This record gives sequence, structure tokens and C-alpha cells, in this order.
Amino acid sequence: MSVHEKYMKRCLELAQKGFGKVAPNPIVGCVVVHSNKVIGEGFHQKFGGAHAEVNAINSVKHKNLLKTSTLYVNLEPCSHFGKTPPCVDLIIRYGIKYVVIGTTDPNPIVKGNAIHKLSFSGCDVKIGVREDECREVNKRFFTSHEKKRPHVILKWAQTNDGVIGVKNDRLKITNEKTNKLVHQWRSDEQAIMVGTNTALTDNSELTVRKVKGKNPLRVVIDKDLKIPARFHLLDGSVPTIVFTEKKKPLKKNIEYVKIDFKKTVLKQIFSELYKRNIQSLIVEGGAKLLNSFIKENLWDEARVITSKRKFSELSNVKKGVEAPMISGKIIEQIKNGSDLIKILRNIS
Repeated sequence: MSVHEKYMKRCLELAQKGFGKVAPNPIVGCVVVHSNKVIGEGFHQKFGGAHAEVNAINSVKHKNLLKTSTLYVNLEPCSHFGKTPPCVDLIIRYGIKYVVIGTTDPNPIVKGNAIHKLSFSGCDVKIGVREDECREVNKRFFTSHEKKRPHVILKWAQTNDGVIGVKNDRLKITNEKTNKLVHQWRSDEQAIMVGTNTALTDNSELTVRKVKGKNPLRVVIDKDLKIPARFHLLDGSVPTIVFTEKKKPLKKNIEYVKIDFKKTVLKQIFSELYKRNIQSLIVEGGAKLLNSFIKENLWDEARVITSKRKFSELSNVKKGVEAPMISGKIIEQIKNGSDLIKILRNIS
């Protein structure tokens, strides 16, 4: 491992501390090194707060050392005024002459600007250290800016013989340990989505009640507004968007967005979520909705949970709803008690 890779690895470790707290901003870590010794560290701690570079520079006790130090950061420093001033200006002001950047920022208002500004000021800039890893930690951010849609994670549970559920009834497939993990997954993302049938069958809450964390924005497709007002999704406890073809006024925490169901529904939903800066979406079903994402190739990850139990052990119904068929690169397999979790990446 090279020296640059060593300190970039530390940047990535620091960046992860901000996961789930800074969206829609990227997670960023920064390290300041002088004479092969770390003299400052920082990460972006919360949305609207100081960026990683500011926190790292502020942590340096002897500021006179900055002029002969190297600053490492996993993402190109910001070069524009947002909720905070440009980090690149602070780097230049302190006379830091060596900057190592993991990857450029995909945001058009930033991309390459900071690198150009640093170079113009006389700074020696190196780009592309652990670049794949730097992109991976901010995959939601990159998907949003490069594809103009949220990073889509499909999730479902199936029996050992490939059944996802039963018509008009709820089927409990996973164990309690997995149920808790699913709630953690929800808290990691900005939005969660189900279709009408799942909402009606499960009376879904789509909250993170089994773990500590922030509830995601609830998104539901309800073309004809079939979901009863008494159901959890319409209780106003969590911000919720209902995509429908009907007109209906805003209620407490519930917004009805009219779309054209004669056109591509998912792309209209993506456009609306992108406008709202929603960078990640976990889709929990049902089978019809999941299959539409797969068919249109509008997904990035899939998390498939398989129980060791067969459908006949869980229901008296003779025939269940078949689980979606999906192909992708298996990047991780997790044994979670009696459940097996496969995480796939879309490589098409």
C-alpha cells in the first residue's frame, strides 16, 4: 500500500462516520499530514454543518505547519457557496501546497473547478487515489448526479422455493434478526417505496421502529386512491408522497402528486424525486412493482433475502406469488440466522 493509499483509506474511514447524517450531501473525510504524521482530521458531520476539509484544518494545532503539509480528501473540495463557503478557498488561504483527491465531484457546479483553482494557485494536485472506493462510498450521490435519478435498491424476501407472498394476505417469511436489519436498511436511505397492492395487503408502516434512526420519506403508487385513510401510510406521522392520477389536496405530511399513467410511471416518479434531491430509494414491493424496475432496468442494487423454510410451511394456500427473477453480480452474501441475504449489483 502506497503512502497516498494509506491516508486515503483513513479519509474513507472518517467519511463513513457521516453516513446517514449528511444527505443529500456526500460523505467526506479529510486528513492533513505533515512529515508523514497526521496532524489533523475531520469529516462532514451533519447536513448544513462544516465540511470535512474545514473540520480537518481547524483541528490542526499549529497552523504554520499547513504550508508544508499534504491534505487528503476522498472527494473534490467544494468550490461554490452553498450552506457553507467554498472549501477550496480555505485550502488556498492557508497555503497548503499538496492536495490528494480520491475522485472528482460529479456535481456540474463543482466538477473540476476546485482542481483547476488549486492548480492555478500553485498547488500540486493528485487525483484518482482509491478512486473506485471513493465512488463506492458515495454511490447514491454519484447516481443522482450522473443518472438524474435516485440510487435504487430493490429488496424482497422469498421462501426457499421462490415465493414472495400470497394474494390478499400477508406472509411472514424472515426471522426477527433480519426484520431488524431491514429497518436499519430503511434508516440508511432517503426514501422507501411500495405499490398499491402491498400497501393494501400489509397495511405497511415503512418506518424504522425496530431501530434508532430517521424514517425515510414514504413513497407509494396509488393510481385510483384505493388506500383507506385509516391505513398507516396515510396517518401523517411520516412525510409521504402518493403518486396518483387523481387530484387531491395536501394533508398533514401527505402530498398527492398527479402523474400520467399512460406514460412511463417510474421515470415520472424519478423526475419528481430528483427535483426534491432524493438520492436513494429502497423499493420493498410488491412483486409487480419490483418486476417493473427489473424489466425497465432501473435499479442499482438488489437485496434478496431467502428463508430456509418452504412456502407450504408458512401458508395453507396452495399457490403463492412468485418472487422476481433478477440477474446481477453477487457482491456479498450474509448468513443472518436462518436467512440468507444476497446483495447483487446491476452491471448491465
